[in-house]
Amino acid sequence: MKRTFTCIVCPNGCEIETEYEGTEVLSVTGNLCPKGRTYVTQELVDPRRTIATSVRVMGGTMPLTSVRLTSAVPKDRIFDVMEEINRQTLTAPVRIGDVVIRNILGLQSDVIVTKNIDKA
Repeated sequence: MKRTFTCIVCPNGCEIETEYEGTEVLSVTGNLCPKGRTYVTQELVDPRRTIATSVRVMGGTMPLTSVRLTSAVPKDRIFDVMEEINRQTLTAPVRIGDVVIRNILGLQSDVIVTKNIDKA
């Protein structure tokens, strides 16, 4: 089979043409760096995504803080991960790097704070 991917790994945004059978990559063309081949292979075998979102903060100078995952999770689990994150409420103060959820859903990724929020 043939498929075209737009690589999201670096700013080049290469249009990558791929020929494959099942999960075996037969050819890759159009990538300007080696990361393109790695990206396409992962997309075919085990597509993963990272998430950046926000969590409620009680008693803070702002009502929300930004959070992100420390590593990508399987694409088909994104909605489950977001549901778990949306259940969280933090109490100010919160600091960059604070772990909100360790090893979310057993997926080997932590949810961490990316914006300081002081106590009101």
